[in-house]
Amino acid sequence: MNEQIQQNAEKRKRVFSAIKPTGNPTLGNYLGAMKYWGDMGKTCDALFAVADLHAITVAIEPKELRENSKRLFALLIAVGIDPERDTVFMQSHVTAHAELSWLLNNYTMFGEASRMTQFKDKSKKAPDNINVGLFDYPVLMAADILLYQADIVPVGEDQLQHVELCRTIANRFNNRYSPTFTVPVGKIPTYGARIHSLSDPTAKMGKSEGEGDGTIFILDTPDVIMRKFKRAVTDCDTKVKAGKDKAGITNLLTIYAAVNDITIEKAESEFESSSYAEFKTRVGEATVEALRPVREKYEKLRSDDNALCELMKAGASKAAYIARKTLEKVYKKIGFVRV
Repeated sequence: MNEQIQQNAEKRKRVFSAIKPTGNPTLGNYLGAMKYWGDMGKTCDALFAVADLHAITVAIEPKELRENSKRLFALLIAVGIDPERDTVFMQSHVTAHAELSWLLNNYTMFGEASRMTQFKDKSKKAPDNINVGLFDYPVLMAADILLYQADIVPVGEDQLQHVELCRTIANRFNNRYSPTFTVPVGKIPTYGARIHSLSDPTAKMGKSEGEGDGTIFILDTPDVIMRKFKRAVTDCDTKVKAGKDKAGITNLLTIYAAVNDITIEKAESEFESSSYAEFKTRVGEATVEALRPVREKYEKLRSDDNALCELMKAGASKAAYIARKTLEKVYKKIGFVRV
């Protein structure tokens, strides 16, 4: 029996995911990824980090960084991640991230880092703050992943290039010294729904605080959620039907289907004879109920700051144990004297 348990443990893949504490997590973030993170630990060895070190590559006020970080940490647990089973932690609480990042800089070619498209895009958006950290962001991301010997890294399409750089760095190091890092695979999740803005259904639902009525935030109150859905953009037709020329209705159907775990076709059949007003109200009500347990658990976690900090410490301790083993191996292979 013990041998079987050991074999099963060895078969479990390790998954690592990190999310920056910038902006305010939205319904799009929840239905696109966060809703499913709690299930990862049932089949994988799962680690989740609040990537607060990454957050300072753009200008952010200290008070905002602290609040965003605590909010996101509590939300990760509120959406279903189990801190006893999984490892959930603040990136800055594990110093090995910064240490390995510096080491990996020396195994990353300048031309490789220069080709990262996100650096070019973000530099255009903030030309007055093109800092070295923004340029070096992908190397820190590589350190995040390689520290934990992750097999799988769920990422958005815009981050795949960074995972490929991580693979290049890992292979270069392994080839120069000896096998040290697990070479990870970046995977674009297929389980989540792609949610768009309620006010502009052709645009992504963004985390920016200034998105107004187009964005549903996970922590919005029921009244606010209902108001935003009632103002959602639709079209001049009267049929609740998905289609390329019905972006608003398609987006609302996608949301309704996702929060109820049904197909869009099933959602369409439910509203076959409904008016747009009734449809939008029902989608709002379904969303309120889907987010209610998340918000309630979040509020309970945030009501006791000391308990939340204890969870952070426990998560960081678990993560640091794994990270330190990798880091020490790297130091020794490079040739640093260890005492």
